[in-house]
Amino acid sequence: MSSQPKLLDQVRDVLRLRHYSYETEKSYIHWIKRFIRFHQMKPPREMGAAEVEAFLTHVRGVVQA
Repeated sequence: MSSQPKLLDQVRDVLRLRHYSYETEKSYIHWIKRFIRFHQMKPPREMGAAEVEAFLTHVRGVVQA
């Protein structure tokens, strides 16, 4: 039985396949982790547009403050 790689490993694989820079990779991983932590570690596959909107609203509020 083979298990699917974890989300962040999948993201890294795709970014490296597409030759994104290491700094871009770090930035993407940072924002994905921040999104997941904002939603109390809820798996991203269980989230949708409402969670994305809530996170972006939160980030926008932090930036404007």
